Amino acid sequence: MGAREVRKLIAGVAIGALALGLSACGTSASGSGGGKGTVGVAMPTKSSERWIADGNNIKKQLEKAGYKVDLQYAEDDIPTQVSQVENMVTKGDKVLVIAAIDGTALGDVLKQAKDSKIPVIAYDRLIRESDAVDYYTTFDNFKVGVLQAQSLVDGLKARGAGPYNVELFAGSPDDNNATFFWNGAMSILKPMIDSGDIKVVSGQTDFKQAAILRWDPATAQKRMEDILTSKYTSATVDGVLSPYDGLSIGIIAALKANGYGGAGKKLPVVTGQDAEVASVKSILAGEQYSTIFKDTRELAKVTVSMIKDIAAKKKPQVNDTKTYDNGKKVVPSYLLDPVPVTKDNVTQALVDTGYYTQSELQ
Repeated sequence: MGAREVRKLIAGVAIGALALGLSACGTSASGSGGGKGTVGVAMPTKSSERWIADGNNIKKQLEKAGYKVDLQYAEDDIPTQVSQVENMVTKGDKVLVIAAIDGTALGDVLKQAKDSKIPVIAYDRLIRESDAVDYYTTFDNFKVGVLQAQSLVDGLKARGAGPYNVELFAGSPDDNNATFFWNGAMSILKPMIDSGDIKVVSGQTDFKQAAILRWDPATAQKRMEDILTSKYTSATVDGVLSPYDGLSIGIIAALKANGYGGAGKKLPVVTGQDAEVASVKSILAGEQYSTIFKDTRELAKVTVSMIKDIAAKKKPQVNDTKTYDNGKKVVPSYLLDPVPVTKDNVTQALVDTGYYTQSELQ
């Protein structure tokens, strides 16, 4: 073998090793398809099982449709997500699907995407202050809040007549959805607070007072503990508005540590969202009262359909062109319906639909 052939052989081995190394790194490798190009999918964190489900569902459906998928999680670190999206733009991904950590932090990198003519779909969390966002796929977030508050009221009334002592929790202030959840819930609760049917003993009825940065369960647990210690030395909590299952678990832990759930002191009616396994088990055990189920399979399906339409140079289907103003434009959106879940309909909503198996909830 001559020197030229040796050099060609070495180069071939090096390229093969590089390709093998790339396929082994991160979560971007696709086991099928890929002929239609790569879609960049930026998710906020793996600390919440719902985002893992979102990532898995959208990756699976995109690969089935013939795309490669560059799926990245930023573990709730804003600079990491900015860097991940920037890398997707630099590599020339065909479409970006982004569930933002901070809805206002991606402006510069999305300008790069727009300049590169890369369409951007905001996924479940609206990206704010950017005209580079083309579409938004989500659930009816105001309705989520309405359903949470209504389940709270239903649970309270089932226990007897009021007035009821209720504490209020809200989501992360940098997540646009959090204000929609809050406003939806307060459309039900504020009239009852004003009439005296509900008493917020802590006096903390403002979104900023109730907000939990990054949806952190430990922060929610600490806030609940502080409220109990300072305001409930003689009173009893009857209900807690919690906008997310992770917060609900922290809130319930604080309540248990303060004697709730024991003899003669029932746990309050506690709401939630996302139908995470731990909270569904808690509901079945009679601890958490309710959650809101958002079928991530359907959200992935709508998002993938949009990507297919964009690739075919067709206008994607939307069902809301008025609600989601991100500060730069009203983003055309597709909203899905959330489903309230209590102990009474866990099987119907979550098992019969194939979202969970019965054994996963035992």
